[in-house]
Amino acid sequence: MGLIQIDENKCKKDGLCVSACPMVIIRQQDKESCPELIPGTEHICLVCGHCVAVCPHEAFSHQKMTIESCSPIVKENVIRQDQAVQYLRSRRSIHNFKDKSLGKKQIQELIEIARYAPTGSNSQPVVWTVFTDKDDLKNIAEMTINWIRSTLENPQQEAVTSTMSWLVASWDNGFDVVTRNAPVLVFASVPSETRNNLVNLSIALTYMELAAVRMGLGACWAGGVQSALLQSKPLQEYIDLPESHNSHYPMMLGYPRVRYHRLPERNPPVIIWK
Repeated sequence: MGLIQIDENKCKKDGLCVSACPMVIIRQQDKESCPELIPGTEHICLVCGHCVAVCPHEAFSHQKMTIESCSPIVKENVIRQDQAVQYLRSRRSIHNFKDKSLGKKQIQELIEIARYAPTGSNSQPVVWTVFTDKDDLKNIAEMTINWIRSTLENPQQEAVTSTMSWLVASWDNGFDVVTRNAPVLVFASVPSETRNNLVNLSIALTYMELAAVRMGLGACWAGGVQSALLQSKPLQEYIDLPESHNSHYPMMLGYPRVRYHRLPERNPPVIIWK
């Protein structure tokens, strides 16, 4: 059996699969012929599924991406533009979470959605490291603060920012401004040799954040933890990301303590037309 299979009884020979293939390894000899894989190109295939997804006649199947595994798009579920705009604009970074835990099933569901985020060459390199234990999150926050304290002792370091003193003062006054008392801290990471590594994991985390809203959850990018993780050896050992995963970013997850009712404005876009 070859890499692709064409149901000749269903194929309309419209060449849609040929046009959709990003690696240009599907060809159609003429308008009377069914598409075929160019010999010797199997190893180039990205297994992206474009060829299967684009065929409206259910004639195309792929050995590693069968038509049965590709769910059809339900037209009734397609959102209008105004709905999409409001949904994207209503996203808020959550800085205050309820004291309510998340089940592993909820977290798993979010990660399952996030795995559909686009990655360079469909490499799908993102690995998820999840912390749900309160003591772990408290330790991570405290280790982050300890790193900030040591950084402030050497103000010549480039890592020093204007907010660091405030973070330490808030922590000392009993406010967790690092992990915000979130019940979950998720680290997305990719191997160092991955191309577009930070882009890949950032898009995946964005998918997760947007999906969380419809589940009644909220998220916030943990910038303080990220800064510490880049330089703090103790924190690196505690988080224990997979070996060679030098590109990473953490995100807090949980139930928002407040609900928002307005769409804050943003600065006009800066556009350079060429």
